[in-house]
Amino acid sequence: MKFYLSSFKIGNDPNQLKNLLPDNPEAVYISNGLDFAKPESQKEHQEWDLRELNEIGISAEQLDLRDYFGKQDELRSKLQDVDLIYVSGGNVYDIRIAMRLSGFDEILKEVVNSNKVYAGYSAAVCVLSPTLKGYHVVDDPDLKTYGDHETIWEGIGLIDWQFAPHFDSDHSESEDINKEIAYYEEHEIKYKPLKDGEVIILDEDGLSK
Repeated sequence: MKFYLSSFKIGNDPNQLKNLLPDNPEAVYISNGLDFAKPESQKEHQEWDLRELNEIGISAEQLDLRDYFGKQDELRSKLQDVDLIYVSGGNVYDIRIAMRLSGFDEILKEVVNSNKVYAGYSAAVCVLSPTLKGYHVVDDPDLKTYGDHETIWEGIGLIDWQFAPHFDSDHSESEDINKEIAYYEEHEIKYKPLKDGEVIILDEDGLSK
């Protein structure tokens, strides 16, 4: 599996993502990190993300993890022939809960040795970290978007460092990211900052073992 990890949206060179994929890839788009937002705001972000994918020849089907809460086997079957899983940013704690309730987190671990590509930005990368502690500096960990579920502080753990997106960028969260980084340094937690437009590409050999 390959991982295309972006600070913001698809990044400065979208063809880097296209080059990881076969021609006419099967793709799904997940935007549950935005479920807390007003519908019109979420729709605007969805249209932006899907447009960026379309511009490099990728037609993605929207996949709502809420449709698969408690239906992990159905989700596993849905993702079986998918080449690209593209995940939006948003609230890292919400996307983590949605991934847990649908079983997506376990499925992702199962397909690490496949030819699929996991791509996403901001919270979609943060959720891969060992812990979600530190992200609370930027994101509200207790929105209760999906009901009265306890906050999940454990990341999926596919990377062994914390992701600090929007670093030194023209983004509304950049100042809070500096505070997040200060938290990591105070607690001696490994992290990687990325400016908007920058992307990290990993294969399974670069993941946490």
